[in-house]
Amino acid sequence: MNLDNLWMIAAFWMALAFLASLVSIRLGISVALVEIVVGVIVGNLHGAGQAPLLHTTEWTNFLATLGSGVLTFLAGAEIDPASLRANLRASASIGVVSFLLPFVGVWLFAQFVLGWPLHQAQIAGIALSTTSVAVVYAVMIEGGLGATPLGKTLLAACFITDFGTVLALGVLFASFNVWLVVFVAVTAVMLWFMPRWTQYLITRLGQTRVSEPEVKFILLVLFFLGGLASNANSEAVLPAYLLGLVVAGVFLRDKTLVHRMRSIAFAIFTPFYFIKAGLYVSLPALWAGLALIGALLALKMVTKYAGVWPLARRFFMPPREAHFTALLMSTGLTFGTISALFGLQNKIIDQEQYSVLVTVVILSAFVPTLVAQKFFQPTLETMVEWGRIYREKINGKNPRQPAPAEK
Repeated sequence: MNLDNLWMIAAFWMALAFLASLVSIRLGISVALVEIVVGVIVGNLHGAGQAPLLHTTEWTNFLATLGSGVLTFLAGAEIDPASLRANLRASASIGVVSFLLPFVGVWLFAQFVLGWPLHQAQIAGIALSTTSVAVVYAVMIEGGLGATPLGKTLLAACFITDFGTVLALGVLFASFNVWLVVFVAVTAVMLWFMPRWTQYLITRLGQTRVSEPEVKFILLVLFFLGGLASNANSEAVLPAYLLGLVVAGVFLRDKTLVHRMRSIAFAIFTPFYFIKAGLYVSLPALWAGLALIGALLALKMVTKYAGVWPLARRFFMPPREAHFTALLMSTGLTFGTISALFGLQNKIIDQEQYSVLVTVVILSAFVPTLVAQKFFQPTLETMVEWGRIYREKINGKNPRQPAPAEK
C-alpha cells in the first residue's frame, strides 16, 4: 500500500473497524476485543518485501491517543456523583486492592524469581497492576450496564486502581520540574471551574446548533490539559478522567451531549486505539516467550482475583456478579502500555522485557473480558438490584427478600 496515500490508509483502518463491528455483533462480544484481535492478526501479516501489512503513521497514532483520551473522559463522565458517594466504600476498597496486590506480587516475582533488577521489577509491577478503564467502559456501554449502580461502582474502582498506578509511577520514577507544578496548578483550577463553564455553554447556546460548540469546548480543554501533561512527563489520560468526573453531574442532566460525544468516539477515535493496541503483539515473540507471558498473565489475574472477589462478596454481590467484577478488574490496556513504554523510553527495561510486558497487557485486555462476557455476564436487573441491597445493608437495614416459594 502506498504510504503517501492518506485516503487509502484511512480506508484500510476503517475497513478493519467495520469488519470488527460486524464480527462483534455476530459473536455478541465487545467490539473493543474484536478490534484488538483484528490488530493482532493484521499486524502479523506481511505484504511485498516482508513489510507489515498495516502501518501506523503520525496521524493514526494521534487518533489512537485521542481515542484513549476521549474514551477515558467519557468513562469518568458516566459516573453519577451521587452514586459514587453512595458506593464509595465498595469502589475505594476494590480499587485499592486491585492495584496493590498485583503491583506487589508481580514486583516480587520479577525481582526474586525472574532475577530482574529492582527498577525493572518495579516497572513490571506497575504495568501489570492496572485495570483498563477503556475496556471496562466499552463493555458496560455495549451491555447497557453503564448507568447501573454496579456499573458505576466498577468504573469508579477502575479509576482508583489506575490512580494508584500513576501515583506509583510518579513517586518511583517521575522527574519533578516546574512543568509538573504548572500542570497540577492549572489542572486544579480547570477542574474547579469546568462544571459551571460547561453548564453555562449548554444553557446559553442551547443544544440545537450544528456547530456543536459544547463538544468543541470539551475537546479544547482535553487537548490543552493533555499538552500540559505531556510537558510535565505525565499522561494525558489522567486529566481526561478527572475532567470527566467533574462534569459528570452536568452530563447526567444533559444526556444528549454525552451521546453525541460517545457516537463520535466509538465511530472514529476508538477503533484506531484498539486496533493499534493489537499491533503491539508479535506472534513469533509471543510463542518464544510463551511460558513467561503465561506466568505473568496468570499472576496478574490471580492476584487481582484474590483481592477483588472476596471484597465483592463482602459488599453483597452475588457470586456471578462477583466473578464478573473480578474478571473486569483484571483487564489492562492503556496505563499498562503507557507504563511499559515509559520504562523502555527511559532505558529502565530493554526491548525484550517491553515486548513481554506489552503482550501480557494486551492479553489481559482480551482474556478476562472474554471469560466475563461469555460465562458471567450479569443481567441489567441484577446490576440494579445490587445497588438497592448495598445501600440498605450499609444503612443497617435488612434488604427486602423475595417471598419463599410455595410448597
